[in-house]
Amino acid sequence: MIIAIDGPGASGKGTLARRLAAAFDLAYLDTGLIYRAVAAKVLEAGAIPTDAEAACAAARALAFADLARPGLRQENIGQAASIIAAIPSVRAALLDLQRRFAAHPPEGKKGAILDGRDIGTVVCPQADIKLFVSASPEARAGRRHKELLDRGEPSIYARVVQEMEARDARDSARDAAPLKSAPGAFVLDTSEMDADAAFEAAKRIVSAYRPPSPAHGPQGEG
Repeated sequence: MIIAIDGPGASGKGTLARRLAAAFDLAYLDTGLIYRAVAAKVLEAGAIPTDAEAACAAARALAFADLARPGLRQENIGQAASIIAAIPSVRAALLDLQRRFAAHPPEGKKGAILDGRDIGTVVCPQADIKLFVSASPEARAGRRHKELLDRGEPSIYARVVQEMEARDARDSARDAAPLKSAPGAFVLDTSEMDADAAFEAAKRIVSAYRPPSPAHGPQGEG
């Protein structure tokens, strides 16, 4: 089973994906962390996020071990990652890595769950289940603001709103794999949901899935 979860930042998709992976014994890949790891490499090398050549070189050299490096959740890394993720050559360099994870889950898992912004549309358009997790800008900004404060990082709510709006605009307007709901995706609005409620709603969707009969082709087709 492959589950694709897409959505904007602070919509709750990461927490949801991790809990679903544990509940259904699936391997989990946070694809946003891949771009953060590339961004960290670029900044560490003294380059700027808009340097396509440096970013592409970092993407080609990326290993899964790089996802465990400390500091990837820092806000400056996230902002740089958003810029780097809009570079087509970087996305192309990372596409095969993500698809290999989905097709060959590690640790003998029976499937994989990937979350990001283009999983159901580009990375795994053949995914068995596609979810698009959304929330109002106010709800997402409030979550991100609290997350930063809980990590001990300085945060001003108004600035968080401004940065989130800028990132949403970049993610939705970029030419390479823009953020959007994939055809056939279940849309889950978590604006008024806590993590438990979102998990229960998503778990019902996954539990209801039945593999298509070989005689009838992929789910949703005649």
